[in-house]
Amino acid sequence: MFAIVDIAGQQFKVVQDQTLFVHRLAGNAGDSVNAKVLMVADGGNITLNSGTVTGEIVEHLQGDKVITFHKKRRKGYEKKIGHRQQLTKVKINSIA
Repeated sequence: MFAIVDIAGQQFKVVQDQTLFVHRLAGNAGDSVNAKVLMVADGGNITLNSGTVTGEIVEHLQGDKVITFHKKRRKGYEKKIGHRQQLTKVKINSIA
C-alpha cells in the first residue's frame, strides 16, 4: 500500500514507516504533520483524493552545499555562490 501526497508543494510516493526529506516545515521535532493525499493505491484498488497520511517531524537539518559558478569569458567576470537548502526529515506513521 502506498500513497502519493503533497507536502510543502512537492509530491512524494510514500509507504508506511518511510523517512523522507522535504523543504523546511514549520514546527518542532516530535510535532505531527498531515499531508494532502492525491492518490492511495492498495493492491489493485486505486482511490483518488481520499485517505489520510500522518507523519512526524524527526529533525530539521541542512542539505549538501551546492556551488554555482558564473563566468563571462574574456571579460574578467567570475562569481562563485554557495547555497545549503533548509530541510526537514519526516517519518510517515500511517496511511489510512
